[in-house]
Amino acid sequence: MTDISINNPNLSNILSAIPADPGVYMYLDENNVIIYVGKAKNLKKRVSSYFTKTQDNPKTRIMVRKIRKINYLVVESEEDAFLLENNLIKEHKPRYNVMLRDDKTYPWIVVRDEPFPRIHLTRQKFNDKSRYYGPYTSVLNVKYILRLITTLYPIRICSYHLTQENIEKGKFNVCLQYHIKKCLGPCVGLQTEKDYNDNVKCIEEILKGNSKEISKMLYEEMVQLASEMKFEEAEHVKERYNILENYHSKSIVASPSLNNIDVFSFEENEQSAYINYLHIANGAIVQGYTIEYKKRLDESKEDILALGIVELRYRFGSKAKEVIVPFLPALELNTINFVIPQRGDKKKLLELSEKNVRQYKIDQLKQAEKLNPEQRSTRILKIMQTDLHLKELPVHIECFDNSNIQGTNPVSACVVFKKAKPSKRDYRHFNIKTVTGPDDFKSMYETVFRRYKRLMEEDQPMPQLIVIDGGKGQLHAATDALKDLGLYGIIPIVGIAKRLEEIYFPNDPIPLYLDKNSESLKLIQQLRDEAHRFGITFHRNKRSKQQVVSELDNIKGIGPVIKEKLLKKYKSIKRIREAPQSEIIDLIGKSKAALIEEYFNSK
Repeated sequence: MTDISINNPNLSNILSAIPADPGVYMYLDENNVIIYVGKAKNLKKRVSSYFTKTQDNPKTRIMVRKIRKINYLVVESEEDAFLLENNLIKEHKPRYNVMLRDDKTYPWIVVRDEPFPRIHLTRQKFNDKSRYYGPYTSVLNVKYILRLITTLYPIRICSYHLTQENIEKGKFNVCLQYHIKKCLGPCVGLQTEKDYNDNVKCIEEILKGNSKEISKMLYEEMVQLASEMKFEEAEHVKERYNILENYHSKSIVASPSLNNIDVFSFEENEQSAYINYLHIANGAIVQGYTIEYKKRLDESKEDILALGIVELRYRFGSKAKEVIVPFLPALELNTINFVIPQRGDKKKLLELSEKNVRQYKIDQLKQAEKLNPEQRSTRILKIMQTDLHLKELPVHIECFDNSNIQGTNPVSACVVFKKAKPSKRDYRHFNIKTVTGPDDFKSMYETVFRRYKRLMEEDQPMPQLIVIDGGKGQLHAATDALKDLGLYGIIPIVGIAKRLEEIYFPNDPIPLYLDKNSESLKLIQQLRDEAHRFGITFHRNKRSKQQVVSELDNIKGIGPVIKEKLLKKYKSIKRIREAPQSEIIDLIGKSKAALIEEYFNSK
């Protein structure tokens, strides 16, 4: 490793000492702490670019100002540079590097290096003569595969040291596994070591993804046994054949001719980049995983994809020569052929990988939002701000709706959402005072005018967005109210029409059609539906109360106090009529109860 201090004022001399070879460079701060690790095909050119070019990214400019020393290592190839960079980042965790968010220990399937090898799950891979298959991304997948292979080929699970000498001395006894036909009893000499090892070879072929070869062998064995009239034995082989064929049909995703291929896909947001990896053997996915990198500087997607490819291929031990990618990574290797498919099975594999990486991105987002609910609210409001071209984040939104049936009891409702959540204590309903008959436009004008006139008089905070339930007519009426109050142009206002859920803006005849899955549209719909529910409930209660009051007004001797008691307890005329007379007497007294009973009996 070579160290270069950059306290020397002659920077050009310092940079000239760096060779134009592939390698890895490290930037250190005044405390001799590594703050950034990078790789390059040409160290001189790459390191010089930090000091001779104007950096657009503010974080990069800050990092460059903190550099006090440069260390570098020359390597043989670009692939070696990627591997070394990856290892140094993991070891030193530099402040300005993309960081791999990954702290898992992966499950493997191990075939032990011992007489009559055991085959089981492990999370530790040792540098021994045992054979390891994996790593797998899910313990459930490992357990499923182990259950499959032990169904096909009984394998011992005991920890006996099964040397031929120990078996011949009769040191062991068969266990329950033998009696339930999960083991053939090699511990007492009931299964030869050759027969056992032949089964292990078949299992290892399945673990390598070569299940089709084993299926072919089982089919030939089945046909041979049937031709020899050994039908019972042939039936047992057929059962194993069917199990393996079923497994193969579920695992295959493309043409079996596609063998030993890696597939990578890429997704990103402002904070993170996600890379999905699939390894294909004989048309089936035998390995798959998604990793997340936390961004620090202005890393390009080509650089991050290259980093992910090297990391995942190294981790999963892939030697595939063909690699399917969505775009060319910043990586050139003579041993790898990068393919960007346009059609066919390879395109389908890439689409499958892309589906997985998108789902992983969504899952990570949901998990983060569960831990921090405000994060989700802020994200949705930012989407709405972009969709509706708002100057401010609409933290406070109000929505209006009118309710009347055949022109009777016209009312309006105003619901308030804060941080994308209902703020029910701020809900308001309005009895329409200046409008006669079913006139939605005038009712909307009155409601909006009264609402914001009062907020202005009380010096209350105004919303960052107003939503009107209705099309151009209702929106125009609400806009006129804002104009008369001098608030038009200060508070953004939109209308949502019911027919196609289109969004209207004032003075714009062409509506905005948001995607039906848009989260901002869903929030607007939630506002509209809540305003409608609140308005309808108020309207229904008002009509019900009016009907009850008018009915009780017909009973002579029943005054306001008695009516209030009856309404508070029974809510409706029907319930008063059906209530037991003794209950009415207990509530309002015998004489008043008699008047009510006489009235209903006369009807």
